[in-house]
Amino acid sequence: MTNTTAHKHHIGDGAGPYDLDALATPAADLANSHLDLGSVLVPVVEGGQVTVEMSVDHEPEAVYLVTPVGRIGVHAFAAPRSGGLWSEVARELMESLSAEGARTSAEGGHWGREVVAAVPGGQHRFIGVDGPRWMVRCVASGPDEASEQLGQLARAVLAETVVRRGGEPFPPRELLPLVLPQVLAEQVAAAQQNMAAEAGQVPEGGAPSSALSDAPRDEPAPAPDAVPGGAVEQAAAATVFTDDLPPDESEAQVAPVDDEVRPPSEGSAMQRLRSRKRRRR
Repeated sequence: MTNTTAHKHHIGDGAGPYDLDALATPAADLANSHLDLGSVLVPVVEGGQVTVEMSVDHEPEAVYLVTPVGRIGVHAFAAPRSGGLWSEVARELMESLSAEGARTSAEGGHWGREVVAAVPGGQHRFIGVDGPRWMVRCVASGPDEASEQLGQLARAVLAETVVRRGGEPFPPRELLPLVLPQVLAEQVAAAQQNMAAEAGQVPEGGAPSSALSDAPRDEPAPAPDAVPGGAVEQAAAATVFTDDLPPDESEAQVAPVDDEVRPPSEGSAMQRLRSRKRRRR
């Protein structure tokens, strides 16, 4: 477990990923350094870009940091108070990804076991950390030649990630809600309208889904002035795409592995992960 609410931490003190309740820095002060996605606040990467993946129903499904060496995604899950969820998920991942045809291996990392899945064109690295009633998982995808650099970058991102677990009861392994910041929600709303127009549909009211930006925020404050290259600016310039409208992927991208694998236990966290196969059915 990374930390407890008995001690207050500061971003960069080496104790991350952080629980928001154990962080001395107010969430509002992270507006330009972190992308606030509701359940997780993810530090943006200098020179990187933000992409939002939409489902076939044109709803936001995942947010990624696209960097020159690969793509990084961070998600938070509810976990039991006893901890230990990541060790279970890592074992299930290795079994399930192997069954999907990937060459898998386990490597020791800063927080323990990391799962690496080799696929044609590159590899995917899964890094998980247990926290107080949550588990955070990072997936880094990139080409073989950038694997070491991408792994280091993914660990750096995870080390400064903040989890907003909240007090709501969620079953263990439940994916905690994804909520977009206003500037990113506006980008998605515009993309939704464009997609609807191309399909010959007009969304009623033309407004974004209420799920995009309605979740409560700690210490709400007016949006700060955007720092060049910071989270606000990257979110405002985000790329929104669906499976049938792929992004302008850089050479650092690799073919996605099917994250929703078939684990042995019902209700696995992996059943909550992104699945391209399911959306194509």
